[in-house]
Amino acid sequence: MGADSGTGIDTTGDAMDKGNGSGTERAVRRDEAVRAAVEQGLLAADSPVVGLLDVTGIRESAAELREAFDAVVAPGTPVLHAFAVKATPLVPVLRLLNEEGIGAEVASPGELALARAAGVPPALTVLDSPAKTPAELREALALGIAVNADNPQELDRIDALMRSAPSRSPLGVRVNPQVGGGSIEATSTATATSKFGVALRDEGAREWVVRAYAERPWLTRLHAHTGSQGIPLSLLARGVAEIHALAEEINRRVGRQQIDTIDIGGGLPVDFGSDMTRPTYAQYARLLQETVPGLFGGRYGLITEFGRSLLARHGTVVARVEYTKSAGGRPVAVTHAGVQVATRTVYVPEAWPLRIAAYDAKGRPKTGPEVIQDIAGPACFAGDLLASGRALPLLEQGDHAVALDTGAYYFAHHYAYNSLARPGIYGFAPNGEGGVAFATVREPQSVEEIVAESGGAHTDALTTLRPPGRG
Repeated sequence: MGADSGTGIDTTGDAMDKGNGSGTERAVRRDEAVRAAVEQGLLAADSPVVGLLDVTGIRESAAELREAFDAVVAPGTPVLHAFAVKATPLVPVLRLLNEEGIGAEVASPGELALARAAGVPPALTVLDSPAKTPAELREALALGIAVNADNPQELDRIDALMRSAPSRSPLGVRVNPQVGGGSIEATSTATATSKFGVALRDEGAREWVVRAYAERPWLTRLHAHTGSQGIPLSLLARGVAEIHALAEEINRRVGRQQIDTIDIGGGLPVDFGSDMTRPTYAQYARLLQETVPGLFGGRYGLITEFGRSLLARHGTVVARVEYTKSAGGRPVAVTHAGVQVATRTVYVPEAWPLRIAAYDAKGRPKTGPEVIQDIAGPACFAGDLLASGRALPLLEQGDHAVALDTGAYYFAHHYAYNSLARPGIYGFAPNGEGGVAFATVREPQSVEEIVAESGGAHTDALTTLRPPGRG
């Protein structure tokens, strides 16, 4: 299986894999939704930017994930696909995925609260975090949520909690296989100096892990996550092979099948350069079956923690073009989408480029000669650009610039530069009558809410603090 070592994107996959087509149906749904959003007033004078979520596409991705691993695991193998909540921390999204048989991987009290609000059962929830507090651990153990200890000090805390109140939570240890990084350092979690997990190749670390399990019969899981965007499939598979080998070693040395479940994390990269879905879950599952056959023989339950690959394709940011101008001979479209909805793209464009599509004032795809132009956001700094030097049909005042593949790590992760408001987010699906129906996922933020978040209830808090003797 070939992969571009720079992007981590498989480039030679089987074109017959489900989901590995051109994305034509998805693009048609998107075009219909953008037009309907304009026609139904979701995009209007007072709401110049919105996020749209393709409900049909989300359901399809969830089904593809389940089917891909069902095809390679032994019959009867327990498999939990836990969505990485950080990718799209929205309660309605978590509820939709749970309806499709997907659980939740959480990494903070806030994410756990979102999962619980969505109705995700504790048995389908996994807590991973490098900085869990005693209160977080206590809550998770009381609820019966699975916990992966990140380090020896955290395991000491769990020891104390288990002595005071034994829990039914499945418990494990996160390890760092230290197999190397991909093309994006910030999303490579299995490097020599990664902050996550127990670094297996450090002196004495592997032996400590084995001893930790031998001394704690209630440790029954093992967890590793190699990385995400920018990690080639071959490296992901190598990380899984390392953790499987460690599980085998631990079980052999303790003399019993103590580890019964292996959590392989997520990390399937997304090709942001086209509508193609590549690599697919089916390709990854088959590669793992070839590379680590013992993982799928029925001796181990399996947990995955995919995030970006489940949601990215199914989100779209639509922003009105407020003004157009020219600078240095290059056209510039000034829109309402920038750093507040696409923080990574604006600050690190070479690692996180986005495809931009041009739509007219009525929400229809624009045609015509392509012109090199900049797509600028509303924030007050020069680098606030969704795209620089991009060839598109010329955008004009009142048109719409549309950022594609933004369903994960974009409009749900608001960055309040210039106190810009969080956009409204709407799910869409066919209405059964040839049109599009929308449902509110998150209301647009009001100016009053911005003031409240910024200390509006404490206006005089600082002016009333005076040194003694000064009235």
